[in-house]
Amino acid sequence: MSELQETDFGNIPKAWSVAKIADLKANDKRAIAMGPFGSNIKAENFVAEGVPVIRGTNLNYSRYVDGNFVFLKEEKADELSGSNCKPGDLVFTHRGTIGQVGLIPHGKYARYVISQSGMKLTLNPDLMDSDFLLYFFKSEYGQYQILKYESQVGVPSISNPLTSLKEIQVPVPKIEEQKAIASVLSSLDDKIDLLHRQNTTLERMAETLFRQWFVEEAQEDWEDGTLGEVVEIFDNLRIPLSKMERDKKKDGVLYPYYGAAQIMDYINDYIFDGEYILMGEDGTVRTDEGYPVLQYATGKFWVNNHTHVLKAKPPYSNFLIWNYLSKKNIDEIVTGAVQPKINQGNLKALDFPKLPEHLVHEFNSQTEPMLTKINNNKKQIQTIEKLRDNLLPKLMNGEVRVYE
Repeated sequence: MSELQETDFGNIPKAWSVAKIADLKANDKRAIAMGPFGSNIKAENFVAEGVPVIRGTNLNYSRYVDGNFVFLKEEKADELSGSNCKPGDLVFTHRGTIGQVGLIPHGKYARYVISQSGMKLTLNPDLMDSDFLLYFFKSEYGQYQILKYESQVGVPSISNPLTSLKEIQVPVPKIEEQKAIASVLSSLDDKIDLLHRQNTTLERMAETLFRQWFVEEAQEDWEDGTLGEVVEIFDNLRIPLSKMERDKKKDGVLYPYYGAAQIMDYINDYIFDGEYILMGEDGTVRTDEGYPVLQYATGKFWVNNHTHVLKAKPPYSNFLIWNYLSKKNIDEIVTGAVQPKINQGNLKALDFPKLPEHLVHEFNSQTEPMLTKINNNKKQIQTIEKLRDNLLPKLMNGEVRVYE
């Protein structure tokens, strides 16, 4: 058993050291840098292709910077050279959604520009592996290290972001062990990514079938109808729980606790058991394209009072309703200038054509195997995520050791 030393983040092997980010960064004047002032990147600077700009939305992924980018011309990126970053760099938000961190992947773009709400870190690869440090910052203690510098005034932000980042202390195993730890966690994330990609492909197949049958080949004699005629709404069963109440429900088997746009927590109780569509009711209710914010919930789960709970009436299936809503503009049913809201009356009144029953049955028949595979993949993802999340703190403090 390894001899241990006591540190601020618990006992770690004596063979490991502790260092500040300032001592692990690359020997480069701009190894730690912030994004440009807001006035230096304006909407009119964006072009169809060029150098991608990393915004907060590009950090909403498990590992890598990803998603939909906006782009700058090469010349504009050159002007902002101090805010350029490259594959292998870590990117953080210092304003807005604090705690976000992502790694810039190899093989996509040669360089990026961080937005005014971001900062980047280039490491000395002889001292610190970027994948290892990414996982450190994904750990509970790593998140604490970022969030402890959060300003308590105004918009969430990190006080003195560059200085704060430099002062963060991290465990430093030998570089070979760092790479071995990162490899274990990366292999789990690679499996999760593969399952997500499979589900995306299956969802697109179902979407293509729906669009062909019910949009491109729609008939003029199909009667008008409403969503309220084809779904049941179970909002009356929802029960919101405060964080204090949720924290008292952590023993035993845990189930998802859904909010308007995502799973917010896990607790040891549930309200629903089955397959339902969740549609944001207030706050986060629409995407940038004007579509509803949807979640496809299966199994046992709890829901707060910020999302509608829907279930298809036969012969319709939840998957058919999901495909209809996922590309349905809902601007006409959203109310509230400050706090967007979709009330139940407007939701029920949303137009939904009366589709031919034989086509509905055929769609259900052809997409049922796809949905089964999607749900099985989701269960695998949850299992692997639980394993990864259990391993993460143990690998970061040396309780579980791995070697190259």
